[in-house]
Amino acid sequence: MSKQSNPEQLLQSILQNVQVGGDLTTGDINQILNLLVVFPNTFKTVGVPHNVPYSATVKFVGRTEVLKSLQQLLQQNKRIAIAAIEGMGGVGKTELATQYSLLHLLLQTYPGGICWLLARDEDVGIQIVRFAEVKLGWKVPENWDLAKQVDFCWSSWPEGDVLVVLDDVNDYSQVEPYLPPQLSKFKVLMTTRLKLDSTVTPLTLDVFNETEALELLSNWVGAEKVSKELVIAKDISQRLGYLPLALNLMGRYINKRKLFLPVALRRLEEKGLRHASLDVNKDDRTWTFNVQRGVVGAFELSWEELSDNAKQLGYLLSLFALAPIPWEIIKSVDIGQNVEELEDSRVELENLHLIESNEIYSTMHQLIRDFFQDKLTIFPEAEQLKKTFASVIAKISKKVPDTYSITANFIYTFAPIIPHIKEVSYYLSTYLADKELILPFKALGFIYENQLLYSQAEKLYKYGLNICQQRFKTDHELVATNLNNLAYIYKIQGRYSEAEVIYMQTLEMRKKLLGEMHSPVAQSLNNLASVYRKQKRYVEAETFILQALSIRQSLLGKNHIYVAMSLNHLGKLYYEQERYSEAESFYIEVLNICESLSRKNHPFKARNFDDLALLYKAQHRYSEAESLYLKSINIKKCLMGNEHITVAQSFNNLSLIYYLQGQYNKAEYLCLEAISIYEKKLYSTHPDMVECCENLENIRSAMISINPA
Repeated sequence: MSKQSNPEQLLQSILQNVQVGGDLTTGDINQILNLLVVFPNTFKTVGVPHNVPYSATVKFVGRTEVLKSLQQLLQQNKRIAIAAIEGMGGVGKTELATQYSLLHLLLQTYPGGICWLLARDEDVGIQIVRFAEVKLGWKVPENWDLAKQVDFCWSSWPEGDVLVVLDDVNDYSQVEPYLPPQLSKFKVLMTTRLKLDSTVTPLTLDVFNETEALELLSNWVGAEKVSKELVIAKDISQRLGYLPLALNLMGRYINKRKLFLPVALRRLEEKGLRHASLDVNKDDRTWTFNVQRGVVGAFELSWEELSDNAKQLGYLLSLFALAPIPWEIIKSVDIGQNVEELEDSRVELENLHLIESNEIYSTMHQLIRDFFQDKLTIFPEAEQLKKTFASVIAKISKKVPDTYSITANFIYTFAPIIPHIKEVSYYLSTYLADKELILPFKALGFIYENQLLYSQAEKLYKYGLNICQQRFKTDHELVATNLNNLAYIYKIQGRYSEAEVIYMQTLEMRKKLLGEMHSPVAQSLNNLASVYRKQKRYVEAETFILQALSIRQSLLGKNHIYVAMSLNHLGKLYYEQERYSEAESFYIEVLNICESLSRKNHPFKARNFDDLALLYKAQHRYSEAESLYLKSINIKKCLMGNEHITVAQSFNNLSLIYYLQGQYNKAEYLCLEAISIYEKKLYSTHPDMVECCENLENIRSAMISINPA
């Protein structure tokens, strides 16, 4: 390309050719990649929703043909294109997928968006829903299970081709249920170490050949040096197994130390180590390749370049999940370094390509994380570091409010921390102090409950229960708390018999541990009463609610939110038995408590308004019911947004109040508002949707009867 060439015009000509069906050649790709190196700030991508990760690669080496082949694979399939980049760790699978995504983001090949999903350590379904909410601005139905939420996302996706990238698939059966439908607009690209079955079109990504390896090495140490010491450069490449990650690390090492290549080779030969993650059996399903000795030698050489502080940061980073690591959490773990020292340590790790960072997050390659973890096993203070780290995550977990108080904004803000709480829950819980043990499980469970991901919450609570039982051996309050959380998951799904058994077990355990007069005992009584009420076992329910209320009033006084909750349960119980005057008195008492506690915008207060309004409707006190529904709607909008499912429920309830009073225009308007929200969040046969549509039909029939055409 001459100096006079206009990079924007050149890109535009390539773009126009591709858009009319022309082939994207290796020459085109090379030109674009060169333009990006020479004019990095010239090209901006706008209008395409994506979450493609950051790439620090200055010059992409040795994969131009693969990029072309990948494009052909993804476009040739007339149904769904699943091209799996298979290969061993460190060959650059993720980097290739990243460069392909960035290239075609620039070319606007996928106007429908590029959705990047981490397939190894995070739930793919949850990530798809998160992309739809954050990047597409949707409100995904909250009361559906995860599979239906994902189906909703795929079926509602905007027009235009879409690229879905599943990075680091280690269990295809876990991601297969979430793949998009068999529509030609969806192109699926996976990176994996696995050999997948014949239903997936593979693109095997091998290590570099010798020419490519030398080119990459030349980028770091200079073409002249490689040319003068070509035999030695070839030996270094061979010793590194032509592995791109190892070549990058070694190249940086040589460049930084300004070494002659024979010296670098001798040091590499002296290390002679192989990483365990690359030493695998060819007969298993993990992709294998006969890697040359010396791959981990490159890691060792880089490790030796680090200061003690940087090594200590490496130990800490190895404890996090394999996901973006928020720097705010890193800074909150006391490893004896101030903020500036931590920044210096981070720069050291970045300079040797051991991590990639920006202002907010740091990320690691799987092999580097494994390497750091291996080093941690010989770190004298490893046990204390794990305890410190686990304790910090437990404190962060404590910030998660109860299920009903979690807002959409909280989930969005807290999402980057969730993988690391999960890591501690499943792999580092033994390092939590007794009082901290339940906190990560409780936090994750509340988040899953709020998102209606009950199966995930159940699995988590069962695991946490097992951990608590192993540690405490006998009855313990934390065991009881875990049992209580598990029972709630059963109750909310209508599995009342299972919930009752566990709630009863929890009650007996708490009585034994704490005595009769204690708040957790009252909680268990209240929960059991709720299960009995759901089963219309009203006598038993009333007995348990009254016991819970008595305990709470004795311990907490009459003006407490927990007392209000028991009174509200009692009001519901009497309402369902048509004991309206008794129910009303309790609902009013609940409202007075809420007002006295200044809980202006609290979900429980909105529920109280709804319950009392329903009672007034049954008594034909429509104007009072109307006022309460309007107050409930204002609270829900403030907390959950204008299009939350509970707002739609209040719209529908209020429309019935207007319908019963003959105010059909108001009733029709609110019913249509409710249906508009339901259509975005519910499937057409959902009971709430069906009920709302039937209400609209009744309203319109009434309108016709009084004003026939």
